[in-house]
Amino acid sequence: MGKLLKVTLIGILLAFIGERIVQFCHRANAFRKVDPVDLLPNCQLLKGIEFGSEDIEILPNGLAFISSGLKYPGVMNFQPDKPGEIFLLDLNDEKLRPVPLRLSRGFDFSTFNPHGMSTYIDPKDDTVYLFVVNHPLYKTTIELFKFEEEENVLLHLKTIKHDLMWSANDIVAVGPESFYTTNDLYFTDFTMRQLEIFLGIAWSNVIYYSPTEVKQVSSGYYYANGIAMSTDNKYIYVADIMGHTIDILEKQADWSLTPVKVLKLDTLLDNLFVDPNTGDIWTGAHPNGWKLFSYNSDDLPGSEVIRVQNIHSDNPIVTQVYVNNGSVIQASSSAAVYEGKLLIGTVFHKALCCELS
Repeated sequence: MGKLLKVTLIGILLAFIGERIVQFCHRANAFRKVDPVDLLPNCQLLKGIEFGSEDIEILPNGLAFISSGLKYPGVMNFQPDKPGEIFLLDLNDEKLRPVPLRLSRGFDFSTFNPHGMSTYIDPKDDTVYLFVVNHPLYKTTIELFKFEEEENVLLHLKTIKHDLMWSANDIVAVGPESFYTTNDLYFTDFTMRQLEIFLGIAWSNVIYYSPTEVKQVSSGYYYANGIAMSTDNKYIYVADIMGHTIDILEKQADWSLTPVKVLKLDTLLDNLFVDPNTGDIWTGAHPNGWKLFSYNSDDLPGSEVIRVQNIHSDNPIVTQVYVNNGSVIQASSSAAVYEGKLLIGTVFHKALCCELS
């Protein structure tokens, strides 16, 4: 009887492990193949950006901030010993020359590991604040900078930490010192992170932060990643990279978020960008997540750019704007538009600018 019980338990365990493997492969799109969608010859790689362009923020005047040099645990990095940077690119300049911004004295540049970003323009005096998710020594902080355009300097104002922001990913500013941020699992304990991913535990969430209140406002994501706000400031959009969804949440007066709808997509969505003119959502995505986390120079992680129009309607329009197998650009993580230009950023590779017809 004891032997039969052991055999039964082993069978149940093997069946559970097999089911988890199948589910993980599904969430990672491990076997997905996509046909190329090209924008050439209307694209050019941005000179000087070689080690990532993970997130992109564009100001109304066409100045773009690009975070570079992100170091993920377990993800490829071509220059692991170099600190991260924030580049500035003027999209009105035909030469498209990104330049690294100087950071003010007193900020620990040596451990700078920038991730998601968001800008806030103070309506009182047009001051530009840049919020940057930072992972110094693989911890999590939010760095608040003031952009000094004449000197091309980011003036560091403060470092924000909180126990609820245990592994922040992306951020969207809603005030000069307040924001929503997504928590993923990348910068938790390595063993626990692998276990959580394998088991498919939906422990990822969204946090609201202000100097007077910090709270969880949404939860139940496999891997909450990109976050953005609608043009009317009424809704927050959250990308669940392993859930393959964009969640639409309505902002409430107390800054809590109420679920409205979920849009299912067949790709691993990373950062989100909302076109200020049309309200369209743009995202850099990973066609096959397995290739991202198991880097193979003979089978490169590809890139995919998705545009979502009319997301609040009953029939949103989802378009594959760009798809590449890694021969041009690897592991796309962001896509942003300005005046007919499309910027595509990556986790650890180059950055691409394309003219949209």
